[in-house]
Amino acid sequence: MTLFHEVERVSRSAAPGPVGPISYLVAGPVDGPLVVFVHGWPAIAETWRPQLEAFAALGHRVVAPDMRGYGQSATPADPAAYGQRHLVDDMLALLAHLGRDSATWVGHDWGSATVWALAAHHPRACAAVASLCVPYRMLDRGLEVMLTQVNRSIYPIDRYPYAQFDYMAYYERNPERAIAVLGADPARTVAAFFRRGEPDGFGKPARTATLVRDGGWFGGADMTPNVPLAGSVLTADLYQELRRSFERTGFAGPTAYYLNHVANRAYSDESLNGGHLDMPALFIEARYDVIADTAVAPDRKNPMREHCAQLTERSVDAGHWLGLERPAEVNAALESWLSAPRLLNGAG
Repeated sequence: MTLFHEVERVSRSAAPGPVGPISYLVAGPVDGPLVVFVHGWPAIAETWRPQLEAFAALGHRVVAPDMRGYGQSATPADPAAYGQRHLVDDMLALLAHLGRDSATWVGHDWGSATVWALAAHHPRACAAVASLCVPYRMLDRGLEVMLTQVNRSIYPIDRYPYAQFDYMAYYERNPERAIAVLGADPARTVAAFFRRGEPDGFGKPARTATLVRDGGWFGGADMTPNVPLAGSVLTADLYQELRRSFERTGFAGPTAYYLNHVANRAYSDESLNGGHLDMPALFIEARYDVIADTAVAPDRKNPMREHCAQLTERSVDAGHWLGLERPAEVNAALESWLSAPRLLNGAG
């Protein structure tokens, strides 16, 4: 029977990091098994609140950092500061600040790349690792590797040379323009990107496949179009929190994550044991995610399957923001996996 614990409310604290503060949300029993939730683009720690509240109530010590460049954490100016090598160092600093030797790490989007890289380079810091949307040995190894696994029946190479990852190529060529457009009206940008999955788009080219050809997001517009919140995955409070956050930080840091593919590949090549992971690993697929489209490009999961000795896979009928769109299903998958005997006492 599931036991629920009386725990303190989610609160905010900060840890000293290599380039400045790492702000984080925390809840749950101080001595509970530690689970760290790592967000991606363009998110903040608050986007994990459905998971933080659920797993704190189940007796876990839960933490969600604002990654560097986001929220209330440090925002270094040098784009090279956003390579995975440095992001992993941030997570190790956070873990040390929490007084733990290891944790279960749960990532989403770019946060997935970070937790996979952490597991590959510092396995002793990882009791287990889980990822929403992004499989191992893909984003953490850079754009060139990802392009080897795209579904070319959907993205013929003559029409879509970078497939759905064309937006990443655009960022590399035009980072300042991308930053300006996304930051022109952060409220609109948040509303436009935090959308539910669209089953009608399954197996069709993503809008991200033509940014180079179109001259940027939204057909080359100078500002994100005004999209109603209906159809989003955001509560009113989370929408306002995201809006305020990006009005404060802008999009230079978040965009810099896409400017380190070569450095990330080199870092991945330094992985211990050839990148093979022995700790328990969980991958939760978002069936209607048109970017991390593993449901229509299943071969993309093969490198993960080959490199993870204890892999569990689940699939949720949701879009990219599955943790917000389908929190009950995602939480159930995580709880079932975390409740396995091998994990009950393994997180720090």
